Amino acid sequence: MSNHPEAPVTPVEAFEPPYYVAVFTTVRAQDQSGYSETNARMENLVKDVPGFLGMDHAQTPGGLGITVGYFRDADALTEWRSNAEHRAAQKRGRSEWYQSYTLHVAKVERSHGFMRAEVTQGATAG
Repeated sequence: MSNHPEAPVTPVEAFEPPYYVAVFTTVRAQDQSGYSETNARMENLVKDVPGFLGMDHAQTPGGLGITVGYFRDADALTEWRSNAEHRAAQKRGRSEWYQSYTLHVAKVERSHGFMRAEVTQGATAG
């Protein structure tokens, strides 16, 4: 998922199962000092994990955030979970950035997607 306003918003594609998802749901605390920088670093760091497939993120105006990370296998998830820099960010998140959070890890057994075909301007039926 892109954070660039000019980029189209699209979900991570559907992959051939099985694969794993980590669903991280948060409510942030008031003080977010250093969060943006650390979050950007984590987003770049996870891309280096072999088996990382992608990430979706959404934030409500009320402050509920949901990040879904997609991983090819349990080994990829384990590698991400045990990354030293990630563990340090988790510790800081618990002490500073999150009021609360939940983490759900699941094995995906079915996956499919849909994308509306783009209509070309000026195209006519015929």
